[in-house]
Amino acid sequence: MHTSKRRSGLTGTISVIPVLLMLVGPALAGPLTDAATKAEALATSGDTLGAHDIMRSAISAFSATLPFSVGKAVFVAAPPIGYAMYEPKQQPVFKPGEALVSYVEPIGLTWKPAATAGKMQTHFTVDLDILSASGEVLANQKAFGDFTFTSFFRNQEIYATLTTDVSGAAAGDYVLRFHFNDLNSGKSASVDQKFTIAAATPTP
Repeated sequence: MHTSKRRSGLTGTISVIPVLLMLVGPALAGPLTDAATKAEALATSGDTLGAHDIMRSAISAFSATLPFSVGKAVFVAAPPIGYAMYEPKQQPVFKPGEALVSYVEPIGLTWKPAATAGKMQTHFTVDLDILSASGEVLANQKAFGDFTFTSFFRNQEIYATLTTDVSGAAAGDYVLRFHFNDLNSGKSASVDQKFTIAAATPTP
């Protein structure tokens, strides 16, 4: 088995004010509730930009307190064109020689000041294991993916596109395991994706 990697990255910020206002009710207390209240008041007064900035900052600060983890990992029919902009593969069944393309969203990345004044940076690597259905490790690769993102803002809309070449593998069931390593915090998180390589179609 051989492996290859592809990287992808940041997209524009999507306003989440309406969603967050539904999630944090008046009975709850905390920074998110306070931010939502202030943002709602600004939005009502016509200051849409101010409302958006308050919520974006609050979500960024809150996300920094979350444990490092993987929020979503799906096989996709083609490389995504942006964050959450992908077409999921209907079934995790691949033809012999077909590459596995995974869309993965890490959560809770740690950001540190970048070399450029005023900017922040996050950096993570991805290790890869391919296992049999019974759990035997058949192949692995360290630093299969290496991702650095530099931004004026601790952007949470980060994803990785990882392409795995399993040509030569026999038909059967397997597990693709990614280990995400947040280099700024030293923390790691893993995610499994089960897949099947179909038997080759006999030539007439």
